[in-house]
Amino acid sequence: MRNLDQHTITQEVIGRFADTPDPRLKEIVTSLVRHLHDFAREVELTEDEWAKGIAYLTATGQKCDDKRQEFILLSDVLGLSMLTVAMNNAKPPQCTEATVFGPFYVEGAPHYENGDDVANGAAGEPCEVSGAIRDLDGQPIAGAKIDVWQADSEGKYDVQRGELDHPEGRGVLHADSEGRFHFHSVLAEAYPIPTDGPVGELLAATRRHPWRPAHLHFRIEAPGYETLVTHVFRSDDEWLDSDAVFGVRQSLIAPWVRRDDGSYSLTYDFVLNPVGGRG
Repeated sequence: MRNLDQHTITQEVIGRFADTPDPRLKEIVTSLVRHLHDFAREVELTEDEWAKGIAYLTATGQKCDDKRQEFILLSDVLGLSMLTVAMNNAKPPQCTEATVFGPFYVEGAPHYENGDDVANGAAGEPCEVSGAIRDLDGQPIAGAKIDVWQADSEGKYDVQRGELDHPEGRGVLHADSEGRFHFHSVLAEAYPIPTDGPVGELLAATRRHPWRPAHLHFRIEAPGYETLVTHVFRSDDEWLDSDAVFGVRQSLIAPWVRRDDGSYSLTYDFVLNPVGGRG
C-alpha cells in the first residue's frame, strides 16, 4: 500500500504481522503496534522527541551489564514491574504476597548453613533473621531453597561496590526438616535506587524521589510450589507510602526488634502456593 498517512498506517502495519505463526506473539505485537501508534497520536509526538526517546532507550541498554539491569530499574519506576507481578500472582489470601524482583539479584550466590552470617563483611548493625516456610495447611516445607540479598548500611548492594572481591549481604540457605530457617546479617536500611543513569535522569526531570524503604529480599523455591519472589519491609520506615518502585504490600511489613545488646531481630513466616493451586 502506498501513500499511507497518520490515519491509515496503523492497520497496514498490523496487517504485515498477520501471518505470524505463534498466536500469542501475534496478539502481543498487534496490540503493541496499536497502542504505540495511539500514544504517538495522542501526545502528537514530534520527530525530535522520538529521536530523544530512542537515544534514551539506547542509553538505558548501554547502562546494563552483568551487575546492573537498568531496564528492570526503568520498568520498576514506571510501575510496570509491579503491575505484571500483581496480574500474575493471584493466590489464596493466606499465601505470602509477591513483589518486585529488583535489578540486583545474582545467580550463584554462596551457600550457607542455618545460623551462618550471610552479611560476610557487609557494613551494618547486626541482625538475626528467622522464620518458617509452610504450605496452605500450615505444614512445613522441608528443604525449601531460600535466596536472600540486601543492601548494606550505606544503601549499597555488593555488586555496586567495584572494590569487593567477594559477595556480601547475599546467600542461599535451605529450610530444615521443620521448614525453619535462621541466619545472621545486618539491619536493613532505606536507600535510593541508582540515579547515575537514565532512570535517575527521569526521576530528576519529573521531580520524583529515588528512595526505597528498608527491606530484605527473598526468593523461595520448593518442588511442587510456585516460586515466591518477595521482600520483607521494616515497619518503622518513612518511605513505606512512597516506595520509588511501588513494591510495598501491607502484609510484607514487619518489625525489626531492637534487643538489649543493640542488635536486631526479624521473624517472618512464608506461605507458598502449590503449583496449580487456587488463585
